[in-house]
Amino acid sequence: MMDWKSVEAADCAVPGGGSMDDLVCELSRALADPDPLVRDGAPYTVLAVWIARGVIGRSRRLELGDEMAARFTDRRIQARSFAPLVLEMLVAAGDFKADWVEAFEDWYPAEVDLRGHDERLGWLHAVAHGADLLAGFGRHPEVAPVRMLDLAAARLTAPTDHVYEQMEDDRLARAIARVLTRTDLSERDSVGWLDPVADRFGADRISTPVPAHLSNCLRTLRLLYVLADRGVRPAGELPAEPLHHRDAVKSGIAAVLDRIVRR
Repeated sequence: MMDWKSVEAADCAVPGGGSMDDLVCELSRALADPDPLVRDGAPYTVLAVWIARGVIGRSRRLELGDEMAARFTDRRIQARSFAPLVLEMLVAAGDFKADWVEAFEDWYPAEVDLRGHDERLGWLHAVAHGADLLAGFGRHPEVAPVRMLDLAAARLTAPTDHVYEQMEDDRLARAIARVLTRTDLSERDSVGWLDPVADRFGADRISTPVPAHLSNCLRTLRLLYVLADRGVRPAGELPAEPLHHRDAVKSGIAAVLDRIVRR
């Protein structure tokens, strides 16, 4: 087995003595390993750098994307929840297949293991990792942005007893905001995805304690309102991007929140 810590320490230079296909296969397996020090350690860093630098050939990158798309149906939660991170790397590098979008759409709202962190498995973060890919697909020119907005609504309205506890609501809100910066969105599409959220939660009476799925939705929408008002930074300290149809989005979110909380 490759010493990936040494590879990372050498600025991710490609080691000698093995084929690139074998190295990528080993990295792919590592990204589903139950040991968080393996899955979320040096192999993750090396794979990210190699994809960004174009070290891995395009045909092998597409095969890797297919492997990750297939993992959305894996029985292991760590395999499912780390697959979107690798796909987001690939999409950011310019790789894309429509099949990946369809596999992601099938998985994201249906995932029931929403733990952010597990003592044995480490970070899982299915909602947050999925949100990163949702933003990547939602900004891609070959994906209609409304598809990812509808997918976000499906995730928000999916029943769950798990309260987001590791800032998953923040990651999802920021992903939605990034999709909403697309200038090809109509005003109606910018707010129409909120309709099923309003219909789902506006018909229920709020009980005490507040149900997990409703708490998750409220906190996500509240941050999204702030991002609609202030703009969203795509990464680091870059200037904030304004949301297209900003005022309509703010009004739509406010109307949904009002419908939910004033019952």
